[in-house]
Amino acid sequence: MNDTGCVDIAIDGRLSLRAETIYPGRPYVSRMVDKPQSGSILGIPYNFERPSLGRLVSSHWKPGDGMVVEKPFGIGYSLNMANWRSWIVVIVAAVLLWQERGGESDTDIDDADDEPVEVIVDD
Repeated sequence: MNDTGCVDIAIDGRLSLRAETIYPGRPYVSRMVDKPQSGSILGIPYNFERPSLGRLVSSHWKPGDGMVVEKPFGIGYSLNMANWRSWIVVIVAAVLLWQERGGESDTDIDDADDEPVEVIVDD
């Protein structure tokens, strides 16, 4: 405990926590200090820096890169809209969503005109 009544905890030399004592003998973690803003965990990139419009546009439009690029904010990957394969993925996803939501269905029109059917079962 330092002279301000706070306890500084270092984990793996990278992440520091500051625990302040609110009630005597009961420390509570109040905030993260010196936390990394970007990096990767188990090979999955993350970025929690403040997003800007320029960074959002430049990260989704990289003509020389592959189909997926690191997200400008958050965890994981996103589509590179400068790649033609990404547009195929977007079109297929839109068609599947349209089809799931109903789309144009001829069977719905015919079902409204159907009358009850009598079924006879021989024993």
